[in-house]
Amino acid sequence: MLARGLVSVALFFVAVTGVSGYSVTSSNTDVQVKENTGADLTCSYSADFGSSARVEWKFNDQKGSQVYVVFDGKPTAQYASQVTMYGGSNLRFSTVTRVNNGMYTCEVSSGTQYGHVQVKLTVLVPPSPPVCRVPSSVTTGTMAQLLCHDMDGSPPPTYKWYKDGVLLPNEPQKIAGFQNATYKLNQDTGSLDFSSVAKADSGQYYCEASNSAGPPQSCKSIQMEVRDLNVGGIVAGVIVVLLLLILLGLGIWYANKKGYLPKKTESKPKANVVYQPPSLYGGDEEDGEFKQKSSFVV
Repeated sequence: MLARGLVSVALFFVAVTGVSGYSVTSSNTDVQVKENTGADLTCSYSADFGSSARVEWKFNDQKGSQVYVVFDGKPTAQYASQVTMYGGSNLRFSTVTRVNNGMYTCEVSSGTQYGHVQVKLTVLVPPSPPVCRVPSSVTTGTMAQLLCHDMDGSPPPTYKWYKDGVLLPNEPQKIAGFQNATYKLNQDTGSLDFSSVAKADSGQYYCEASNSAGPPQSCKSIQMEVRDLNVGGIVAGVIVVLLLLILLGLGIWYANKKGYLPKKTESKPKANVVYQPPSLYGGDEEDGEFKQKSSFVV
């Protein structure tokens, strides 16, 4: 009765707490360290796996590719000089760089039993001055795109745009003085898109990149000028082209009338020459007539 009661209590505890055997855990699933420093990724598993459990670490980078860091309890050749195992299942980096950013999975197996835990590693790198692309001149009513990007920051920076030193709000329709703005700002990609620029959008623009690793960085301000469509200039250009075509036509007509242009010569048909073989019979060959000189009787 006592044993049955203990089993019942154990089952009740498992049902209430959600704790079950063959568990794999980590003391820190979100590791953040500065670049060129060491990092520890912890992994522990329950005693149910036994003393001969198989431990492997896999790495998924930010591009989606996967490689083994530890295979069958030993670091792979690619990571042999960078990582070591300690405590049986924990992973230690002697030094990390931004290429080590990504998700690491500790997998533990024993026979048919399997468990795993994922640990995210973020290598902290301050942003560098971003590269900004701003069109120098845009026509009123057309689309315009301003771009900003930083290649170094980790975690990936977020972006802000400034016009004439004033911060552009993410949701301009909710801010007084920006309700008529036609731009859309993407903080993650750094793009600032205008669906239809107006004269009021002219100004000095610059972008700022920031993350948790260091102070924000910005690019130099660049002037964007919004100009009205020059209808008068287009009309004047068309008129000038038409006048030039008219003058060219008059010049050709006058030159042709005065005989300055070469005239086409009519080609005369060549006489047909028929080869006339010399007469085999001699005689009156000059008159071109054929005369029979003799006859043959068989």
